[in-house]
Amino acid sequence: MSVSSGKYDVVIVGGGPAGASAAIHLASMGARVMIAEQKKFPRAKLCGEFISPECLEHFARLGVEERMLAAGGARLNETVFYSRNGSKVDVPSEWFGARRMALGLSRAEMDNNLLMRARETGAEVFEETQGTGLLIERGRVRGVRLKSSGEVFECTARIVVDATGREHALSRFFGDRANGHSRMTRRSRTLVAFKAHLENARGLANVCEIYFYRGGYGGLSRVENGLSNLCFIASARDVRACRSDAGRVMREVVMSNARARETLGDARPACEWLAVSLDGFGRRALAPACGLIAIGDAASFIDPFTGSGMLMALESGELAAQTIARWLAESFSDENPKMLAEDYSARYSQKFAARLRICALVRRAAFVPRLAEAMIFALGKSDAARRRLARATREGKRKK
Repeated sequence: MSVSSGKYDVVIVGGGPAGASAAIHLASMGARVMIAEQKKFPRAKLCGEFISPECLEHFARLGVEERMLAAGGARLNETVFYSRNGSKVDVPSEWFGARRMALGLSRAEMDNNLLMRARETGAEVFEETQGTGLLIERGRVRGVRLKSSGEVFECTARIVVDATGREHALSRFFGDRANGHSRMTRRSRTLVAFKAHLENARGLANVCEIYFYRGGYGGLSRVENGLSNLCFIASARDVRACRSDAGRVMREVVMSNARARETLGDARPACEWLAVSLDGFGRRALAPACGLIAIGDAASFIDPFTGSGMLMALESGELAAQTIARWLAESFSDENPKMLAEDYSARYSQKFAARLRICALVRRAAFVPRLAEAMIFALGKSDAARRRLARATREGKRKK
């Protein structure tokens, strides 16, 4: 690999939707950008695979909308939320964005299209390349240490972006530091997420269905090739009781929801189950070190039932790109990127803080069956209230 000692304006570690969108925007504005992605694309990814209508507007700006729509995903006209006893409330896709529909599309297809576009715009992309450390000089991140095919190399950059998803791998290097980089630490985790593509699921073709049950929730929607994507969250306690068998968790936990029993009774996985433990939701450090900022799930992990996780990834990638581009153009001192971190943090809070608070409140009800039933009943009585709450999971604080 001929990138040893490479010098860039921006190095992004993580090639998912947040990292790829940031790279596309930055490269299109003339920045020297490199993406290091641990996996080889296309690859399966644990995700609800729900692309909200607003995401299609982002795809248009990124230059990938046509190829996304041509990839064979399902057009989703509404999302329907089901309480454990079968009560339901619907949220039409037309409430969000000019496209008036959501899209059910696998992460394998979506992520690969975005990464291809990043290459087309001039970003250098290196797959099967893992971030193993950060280059730190005088208390400031100056680049990354990477490993690919057994070879270790270093890349310097004016700014480094952590786009490594829920694991926020780069941000977690700041702990017990040694020799310019540090070991990662873990917190205890109480939730486990599972995902698989299913055959013979009975969910409606143009509907994303959300099921609430004790200790978690799950989502079912169509994707390509006539398959349905099931992604669900369960308590670690319930997963242990099912001996970590994903199929058993689906049958005994998810299907305790009356609607899920109808749709999943004959369903069978068409691929291996994916699973990951979760360390909670909400915001993390946006600028964990001088010269390092976080985007996507590495910055905040929003509740999947809102259907806005993919949107936040694309929004934060674009927001970071705009902030970095301004910083590069105005030639702030490379010795102190503090102004970049402050600007990014302020703009991020303006855009996302309110929706994260709303989602935290709704989550408390969603995880308790009786509260979920009461919330669904109440929202079902008022289209206006339902629409306001749905919009609140996507909108930031309004400027006065």
